[in-house]
Amino acid sequence: MSSVWRTRTRRAAGVLPLCVLLPLLPGCTLAGGGEEPDDDVVVLLTHDSFTLPNELMEQFTADTGIRIDHRAQADAGELVTTLVLTKDNPIGDVAFGVDNTFASRAVHADVFADYEASVTVPDELRYPDSAALTPIDYGDVCLNIDTRYFAERGLDEPETFGDLLRPEYRDLTVVQNPGTSSPGLAFLLATIDEFGEDGWQDYWRALRDNGVHVADGWSQAYYVDFSGSEGEGPRPVVVSYASSPPAEAGADGTPPPTRALEDTCFRQIEYAGVLEGARNPSGAQQVIEFLLSDEVQEAFPENMYVFPAVPGTRLPDAFEQYAPKPAAPRLLDPELIDANRDVWITQWRDIVVG
Repeated sequence: MSSVWRTRTRRAAGVLPLCVLLPLLPGCTLAGGGEEPDDDVVVLLTHDSFTLPNELMEQFTADTGIRIDHRAQADAGELVTTLVLTKDNPIGDVAFGVDNTFASRAVHADVFADYEASVTVPDELRYPDSAALTPIDYGDVCLNIDTRYFAERGLDEPETFGDLLRPEYRDLTVVQNPGTSSPGLAFLLATIDEFGEDGWQDYWRALRDNGVHVADGWSQAYYVDFSGSEGEGPRPVVVSYASSPPAEAGADGTPPPTRALEDTCFRQIEYAGVLEGARNPSGAQQVIEFLLSDEVQEAFPENMYVFPAVPGTRLPDAFEQYAPKPAAPRLLDPELIDANRDVWITQWRDIVVG
């Protein structure tokens, strides 16, 4: 199992990189006015779960003559915060990993310059009414279950949000804190989509009363509390991804012992964008085209356990067999999320944590 799978959705509170806060420290450089232009280098800012095979990065350099200077900036939320705080003197040329739960914050701050990629991506993945962000990949956050647990105990497997409130499922579910976890926030948004802005609070009160457990992040929930992976925890229901079961499939083709519940999926879309005021905007545009290339799109599933944005991209067999592809995944308008995100998280915290 890829080490990336272990860490790709780690979402913990943290601080901005030291060179963002104190850019004049020795060894710290700025991609904007703080360093001399260099058309042979493009600075790529990402969240800390970004990874691609070295040979692809090297091939980009061979094809373009440009070296990618990759600088990870913690999780997706902190990446956006960094981009907003440094927009007047950007520390990079291009950013990848801004997702639809935080993208509006960056768009409203005019962090990105408009750019229309040459590769066609589906309209439903595009950020509404803006050319500032290019969809690169997507993933569906869904409830996952340990099918062995239910079979061994003769329990029916849950299928819906409401099923988790049944008395026979008391103390069986683990979720992530939406204030510290990207999948935790996506699951909260899924319940808001399901029960409405006036009804989701009652659902979470009932879920709390039925013994839901809250973990700070995905790794704790999936690898320690969940019974369906290597942690052998006590809870057979966890918030994870539609791509989690493929990661649990055996190398010999053995089916995974887990299943994602299609009716509970919320779609996360990851974007890339050229930073306004970038030192090397031409190189930044070439990086976006690189991320949409056949080779990179095919590499995303096995390296980052996400689905490629470009239609027709070949998927690994395990993805084809075991990752559900919801016909109508849940989505909320980015503007609605932006206007209510902090309030919703506070309300959730008051209800569930107290």
